[in-house]
Amino acid sequence: MPAQRPVLALVPRPTKSAVRPGQFTLGADTTLHIGTGAEPAADLLRTLLAPATGLPLRASPEGQLTLTLDPGLAGLGEEGYGLTVAPHAVLLRAAHLTGLLRGIQTIRQLLPPQALSESPQPDTRWVLPCVEITDLPRHPWRGAMLDVARHFQPVSYLRRYVDLLALHKIGVFHLHLTDDQGWRMPVSAYPKLTEIGGHRAESQQGPAGSDLYDGVPHSGSYTRAELADLVSYAAARGVTVMPEIEMPGHVRAALAAYPQLGNNPERTLDVWTRWGVCDTVLGVHDEVLDFCRTVLDEVMDVFPSPYIHVGGEECPTAEWTRSVAARERAVAQGLSSPAALHGWFLGRIGEFLVRHGRRPVGWAETGAELPLNFTVMTWRDAAHTLAATRRGHSVVSAYHRATYLDYAQSEDPGEPQAQPGDVVDLRTVHAHDPVPEDAERSAAERVLGTQAQLWTEFVRTPERIEYLTYPRLCALADRAWSGPTDWPDFHSRLEVHTARLDALGVRYHPLTWPDPLT
Repeated sequence: MPAQRPVLALVPRPTKSAVRPGQFTLGADTTLHIGTGAEPAADLLRTLLAPATGLPLRASPEGQLTLTLDPGLAGLGEEGYGLTVAPHAVLLRAAHLTGLLRGIQTIRQLLPPQALSESPQPDTRWVLPCVEITDLPRHPWRGAMLDVARHFQPVSYLRRYVDLLALHKIGVFHLHLTDDQGWRMPVSAYPKLTEIGGHRAESQQGPAGSDLYDGVPHSGSYTRAELADLVSYAAARGVTVMPEIEMPGHVRAALAAYPQLGNNPERTLDVWTRWGVCDTVLGVHDEVLDFCRTVLDEVMDVFPSPYIHVGGEECPTAEWTRSVAARERAVAQGLSSPAALHGWFLGRIGEFLVRHGRRPVGWAETGAELPLNFTVMTWRDAAHTLAATRRGHSVVSAYHRATYLDYAQSEDPGEPQAQPGDVVDLRTVHAHDPVPEDAERSAAERVLGTQAQLWTEFVRTPERIEYLTYPRLCALADRAWSGPTDWPDFHSRLEVHTARLDALGVRYHPLTWPDPLT
């Protein structure tokens, strides 16, 4: 039988919490005592609570709700916070602003779920239970990747996506901006990237290898101003937007715009209308490296994220083997074969990013193909996480059979179309520990955390995004922030948490535990 519902049904679960007698009521006369440097947290609290509550939460030296930065709490790290709710006062403290922003989300969850509504809720009493909470994450990297290259989403939805991440204390929004099927970010020196690369004639229906197409053109790209605004919007909520610009493979949209960047400059290509792995890749001549550096210069100008993702995976090397120029480049660099140009290429790109104070990130297919200055996202095999950490990489565990949200959530034939493969259900996501069980301490310390991935070959609408993402992202958030937790305890908290998702209008997948077949 499921465990009894907890008094504090918070997702993710706080590190330490205790319920005390009484409650604190927020009303029109509630004011904020705002410490130096805590103003952004106060602004966020007002912004998030105003639609439903209408409370002004004005600043006052005598404020009952105190937000303060306390260097003495350095042991809580960048994101930790302490929250005390008493009958007549609330105190939220942290060593860093990000910690206050995380605590704001806890306050939201402690309030009645109507507090998350976007419309006025005049008949609700805004009460907080009296609690003592000390909270900090197990892993610094708790992320979610959304692919807008396969199916474009407007920036207005990306802001909502960020809001939902922040509620669950997800700190990294990995924005997959380019692929074979579309290029979504403008680059001033290469306008055709979006003018041509942002449009495809139609989309494949069914999985890779299908011969069915929908006949519907698909287009979309962002402006620089939209992306910069998204970065600021996310930062105000404690979320870092990490861009991904694919190279040297997954670049068919770029080659449709600028064929001279490929291995056959006389060839005319379309933006790919199929799914799967395209065999057209970037060339390795100097013009291509200049192109990549120019693109990344603009990416770094728009995205202040310390991490820049350059893809790197699923790069067929047959074109380099056939190319005279690529073979000559391999010989000139003393490489064993044209296939070795993959590591050489990524090494050059990684060095460029490091010189500019950024950390390159790449997907790992085997765990050994990325230069050591790369942070590695291991996805294909769970064993690659341990292999990459032992090589000296920092690692984000993105094992596809536990974190890929484009896989089906159950065996139910009524589930929407999904990637062929194993079911990734709620319990599987919650059970995934990003740190390998047999990792020695030095290797375990290199595991930054984990993140969820939503590739969008079969995902067209925001409603479908949220159906596939929730509540599975709740499970990942809980595991990554709280560490190993009891499954019945998590599920009982999640049952309460769904009222918050309801208030936000999230069309989530129904909870399916206990399993009716067991």
